[in-house]
Amino acid sequence: MNKVIVTTTINPPTEAVLKYDAMPGWDLVVMGDLKTPSDYKLENGVYVTPKEQETYDKELSDAIGWGCIQRRNFGFLWAREMKADVVAIIDDDNIPYEGWGENLMLGQEIEVNYYDTDAPVFDPVGATNHKNLWHRGFPLQLVPTRDYSRRSKKRMVPDVQADFWNGDPDIDAICRMTIKPQCDFDKSCFPIASNKLSPFNSQNTFMHASLLKDYFLHTGVGRMDDIWASYYLEARGARVVYGAASVFQARNEHDLVIDMKKEYPGYENNLQLVQDLATDSKTMFKYIPADSARAFELYRKHF
Repeated sequence: MNKVIVTTTINPPTEAVLKYDAMPGWDLVVMGDLKTPSDYKLENGVYVTPKEQETYDKELSDAIGWGCIQRRNFGFLWAREMKADVVAIIDDDNIPYEGWGENLMLGQEIEVNYYDTDAPVFDPVGATNHKNLWHRGFPLQLVPTRDYSRRSKKRMVPDVQADFWNGDPDIDAICRMTIKPQCDFDKSCFPIASNKLSPFNSQNTFMHASLLKDYFLHTGVGRMDDIWASYYLEARGARVVYGAASVFQARNEHDLVIDMKKEYPGYENNLQLVQDLATDSKTMFKYIPADSARAFELYRKHF
């Protein structure tokens, strides 16, 4: 099986990136940005310069823009060119634990802790030992009414495996500002799945490469880029399982007020978005800017 790790960065190779670069059985692809050091080098992986990305598809590069995490969309295209079977999407501040990426659940029938909910969306974080937290992109209006009482064991074959993150977890800015947790997620809570759409991120996630055509990190929607990509992919039929924490997130410095502003498109739209997607995946295009829809179209031409 051909397995490719994708990320983008503006930093020199971090501790996390160096560990991924040395990961047995995986190929690492790092997409450069304009602020990425010009002497960026990897021992084993591939570093793709801004010039190489523009040569590959200048129109798409212009549509995505620079100075943004959405440059990793080019990484998905590189993984496709490398004939990847499985793609792992990571952040450069998520340090992998021993055993990361081994014993993947993708494409195999597994037993999960399965949650039935009548709500339009499921929050996996609340199903853990950190019940006071919620995942970035989960509608704030639903946080007080989360119900995990209908849990059963069920067998499923996942297409996406979204592993968790100890340390500073992927919660939204309001949750982080008011609680500021450091997490150690109980492994016995996992794996987790649900009957409804649920948010997953692009910082420690594995997926079948066949899904990449429908997976695109949108521009113009702030920090909902990967969250809305996850909702859309699930609305298209992808089955998601949440795995135990396989990284420690030593989070890069963030201004939480700026993060909150960038998350506002979600605070305003997430609830209605998941309700609409439950009936028709095409309703996503009501929520993304026209420029991002055009970039998505340019991206999909490569498939």
